[in-house]
Amino acid sequence: MSSDNYKLFVYGSLRSGFRNPVYAYLTKYFHLLGEAVVKGKLHDLGEYPAAAATSEDKFISGELYAINNPLEFSWAIGQLDDYEGLNTEEGETPLYKREEVIAYQNGQPHKAWIYWYNKDLSGYPEIESGDLMQYLQQKNKP
Repeated sequence: MSSDNYKLFVYGSLRSGFRNPVYAYLTKYFHLLGEAVVKGKLHDLGEYPAAAATSEDKFISGELYAINNPLEFSWAIGQLDDYEGLNTEEGETPLYKREEVIAYQNGQPHKAWIYWYNKDLSGYPEIESGDLMQYLQQKNKP
């Protein structure tokens, strides 16, 4: 793990607008730097979104966070790894994998961690806008 990467990019249920119970945990250890984008594709799995890296010119919208206290990073990210299902029983494939990416905030690159979906996404609809909030607002219109 890179010792100088204390940032996290979130695109789904951990974004501030969702009021996920884990968001309260997130904001205890991390502070919001603002909106950002990461190169990738977003898919709708029904209950939750899934992101995958891509070489295509597509971007995922989300939020960039930085750790409040770098000494707490390992513990704090470990808790989020647990939430994202990275810690599995032997022989099980984790749903997500955490990797370093470049997140762009106002055109400025930042190294950040992201949770990529770790299974096959074929057959799941792509969220063309790359923005889960916008997608759900359109999807839920009467």
